[in-house]
Amino acid sequence: MTVATRVAGCLVGQEVDFEVVDHPHAATSLETAQLAHVPGDRLAKSVVLEDEQGYLLAVLPASHRLDLGELHRQTRRSLGLATEPELAGLFDDCEPGAVPPLGFAYDVETIVDESLAEQPDVYFEAGDHEHLIHVSGEAFEALMGSARHAPISRHL
Repeated sequence: MTVATRVAGCLVGQEVDFEVVDHPHAATSLETAQLAHVPGDRLAKSVVLEDEQGYLLAVLPASHRLDLGELHRQTRRSLGLATEPELAGLFDDCEPGAVPPLGFAYDVETIVDESLAEQPDVYFEAGDHEHLIHVSGEAFEALMGSARHAPISRHL
């Protein structure tokens, strides 16, 4: 597997210039950044959370930790981590744990850490643990569409 079907459809449908970057298999976003020789601040990782209202996709740099307290304040929701079986159902064209930040492609509400908007280019999961999508910062912002931006993370 390289690029997940829905990710590819979004990139082509929105006419986004992108590059697929191969890297050795990695289990974490920081490991992915290291193996792909990508700055952690430019690798967007996705964290899927849930509550009684449904799912929320939080997108933040790999070099950051999600600030759940701030996320609760920003969204006024009491969110917890989604389970692996839930992720498998939501992101059915992706390998487990390789969640792309394109929530709109999966009908999942998305919130993006505002620090990603400052990056000249951004990398993100293609849908497996061995490929990244590389886009310009401008293209990433276009892909995020109407997703809310807020300070939801802290640097490690």
